[in-house]
Amino acid sequence: MTPSNNLFASIDMGTNSFKMLIIQTDKTGKFLTIDRHKDPVCLGRDFSSSISKESLIKAVTCLKRFKQVLKANKISPQQTICVATATVREANNVFDFKRSVLESIGFEVSVLSGEEEARFVYLGVLQFLPVFDKRVLVIDIGGGSTEFVIGEKGNVVLGVSLKLGHVGLTQKFGKDWNLMEMREFVKLVIKESELVEKIKAFGGFEVVVGTSGTIRAIEKAVFNGYGKECVEGNEVLPRDCKREWKFSRGELSGVVERVCREGEEEGVKREGFFKRRSEFIVAGSVLLEEIFEAVGIEEMEVSEYALGEGVIAETLSKSFEGYDLNENARWQSAVRLATRFSGKKGIKSAARCSSIAKEIFEGLRKWSEVAGNQIDVFLDAKDLECLEASCLLHNIGLVNGKTGYHKQSYHIIMNGNHLQGYSAEEVKLIALLTRHHRKKFPKFDESSLQEFADKLKQKFRVLCAIIRLSVVLQQSDGLNFQDMEFLHSQEGFKLIFREAGAIGSFPLAGDMGKELRKELEHFKTVFQQNLLLEVLPE
Repeated sequence: MTPSNNLFASIDMGTNSFKMLIIQTDKTGKFLTIDRHKDPVCLGRDFSSSISKESLIKAVTCLKRFKQVLKANKISPQQTICVATATVREANNVFDFKRSVLESIGFEVSVLSGEEEARFVYLGVLQFLPVFDKRVLVIDIGGGSTEFVIGEKGNVVLGVSLKLGHVGLTQKFGKDWNLMEMREFVKLVIKESELVEKIKAFGGFEVVVGTSGTIRAIEKAVFNGYGKECVEGNEVLPRDCKREWKFSRGELSGVVERVCREGEEEGVKREGFFKRRSEFIVAGSVLLEEIFEAVGIEEMEVSEYALGEGVIAETLSKSFEGYDLNENARWQSAVRLATRFSGKKGIKSAARCSSIAKEIFEGLRKWSEVAGNQIDVFLDAKDLECLEASCLLHNIGLVNGKTGYHKQSYHIIMNGNHLQGYSAEEVKLIALLTRHHRKKFPKFDESSLQEFADKLKQKFRVLCAIIRLSVVLQQSDGLNFQDMEFLHSQEGFKLIFREAGAIGSFPLAGDMGKELRKELEHFKTVFQQNLLLEVLPE
């Protein structure tokens, strides 16, 4: 398969919800989830042995909405992977369900076995956390089952799927919560599966990673002190932003104790904090606590990426020759930092900025390689990595409000050892690019650049001109940022966007036009040539 653009999508039809991810990637393996869509279809609600007509109607309606999003993003069926998990694989009308989806939507559904589901979850984790060389136990709590996988260096050593899920447990034990019976049931299922013995037989593990919405919700609760009396259900991020992707057994127990409290007031607080997940969070948190106890887990790291990203990682490994699951540890650390502090809208904005900056950078580098053309500094692959990282992180400071957010972005990057694999000089370069992506264009003798040698100062100004222009351009709605071209002609440089039915110069009206004209002047000052922006038909 030859991808028509660098966007891929996965659809995960789970027991509790349908989730669609849109991922931006390239041949080097840089991997970023730029959009997420979720619909609480809840196939598992009142499930006995068949998927009901009502559930099928909900599923088809949801998938039609997903298809419209895919069409708007120009993601082809060949770049879309649709999978189903526990409820669908256990349904006795699974073939009728698959046929209905294919005839109604055109999606070919792949029904995953428990072991396949576990393997994809592990591949997704490898796109987010630097655990490729470690023996890692990955735990994914779903609505109808929980997957356990031990992996090392991209290979699955052990995969186990248990029919223990937060939706299934909620339905089995009701909302009156006979917690003692639920705990005994979970213990029995784990014991009968011989999970602990299997883990020991395969040599145990070095690190434990949790995925899924339930585990991420627990980590969020730990961070916000939900298990402590001081929290009333509202999320407040501290200004120092030193949040880790992990929690301990003790911290988990604190959250479990709080979510299991009875009474109307506690129910209101639980619903206020966990929102739609509140219906199943008691079962999910109790289940996780029992797993900690049975397996002997003291600390769990948390991955934002899981099944959906793993499905796409597998697809990319088949699409791009030489695709390496472990090639981009530096990029992954930037993704983790961006994901931690930027919401869905912020990530999409940063991804657009990165795409524009990369097109300009590579166009400039190709032009400079032609005899007689030159830029003041030599641009290499590591410079592009720093530029893309700074684009990805330029808006993370918004977590503390809009005022001075570029300074907050700089502060977060410089304080916390977040970026792994980058040199201290590269971290400082990335931080300064985020610091100066807006407001006044930095002068060569800027005090913040005093530590840099003259050559690095020149390189910084080149990269700064690119990121500033890219940040303004990405604000334009309606443009296809997946189809751009940076050229050079007698008039100077030219950046072309292509849109269906569109033609003409780039609009320069309004506040954005004012900002754009200013950045085009900065670009001309740095590169000594004009840059023309055009919108042409596809």
